[in-house]
Amino acid sequence: MNLQYLKAFYITVKLNSISKAAKELHLTQPGLSMQIQSLEKDLGVTLLTRSNRGVELTEAGDVVFDYAGTILSMQDNVERDLQNLKSNKKDLIIGSCKAVGEYALPCSIYVFKHDNLNIDINYTISNSDDVMKNLVDRTINIGIVHGSMNKRNIKLEKITSDRLLLVTSLPIMKNKVTLNELKSLPLIFREEGSGTRDTILQHLLTKDIKQKDLNILYELNSMEAIKSSVISGKCISFIPELTIKRELKDGILREIEIEDLNIQSDFYIAYREDHQFTAFEGRFIDFIKSSKRGFC
Repeated sequence: MNLQYLKAFYITVKLNSISKAAKELHLTQPGLSMQIQSLEKDLGVTLLTRSNRGVELTEAGDVVFDYAGTILSMQDNVERDLQNLKSNKKDLIIGSCKAVGEYALPCSIYVFKHDNLNIDINYTISNSDDVMKNLVDRTINIGIVHGSMNKRNIKLEKITSDRLLLVTSLPIMKNKVTLNELKSLPLIFREEGSGTRDTILQHLLTKDIKQKDLNILYELNSMEAIKSSVISGKCISFIPELTIKRELKDGILREIEIEDLNIQSDFYIAYREDHQFTAFEGRFIDFIKSSKRGFC
């Protein structure tokens, strides 16, 4: 399979236009069409059909498109890593869940970088589900996720635990509620794919409380946005304790205890089982698992 032709197909589908894809790839439209036809011939299937709305995937095209992004990402990563070897460049590429990446990890990065000035550190922040996908796609080599997530060929090692607290800034709220009272509280939740969300729902399920039983006003994909909403008195939410230590100490937020429920969450370092760590990647993993990591 020709990767150049695969890229032509992938970009055409992403842009939903032969003309736009040809411009993006610096090809003529007939040249682009020939590349896609050659790919179809190699695979022995029809991948695309043209329509008034652009291009449409066939059933076979849908399968190939699902793999194309991963294959092309791996190609980019191979070229990147080989280029780094040639230049002796040390790039530490990390992906982190938001609960750690937005708050605790920056201090750890600072501490590690201070002792490893020759290493360039790049880390992206997303929800735990996307971190795992990026590991599988080889976009990153090391991930930090919230909660134990089963993924084939991905190894998890626990690095720390934290409490998930139900918090409010509203003075009229009770200090302690029952599980039944919890169901009526106005909540903001994290989005699907969030480790924080999964951990909360798993613990509530042990008390026979399902997501549909809760009064969830809306969902946000940012822990910082949720924290700001709670501080402004618009809602109540579950937030990891490590992200609101200062607000709890200063009395800006306070915990609402839930009778017979204590939500403990775990954070893990994740990596592919088949990945051979460089020396500096190994140092970072040892560092992040140690007490020297200096989470904020």
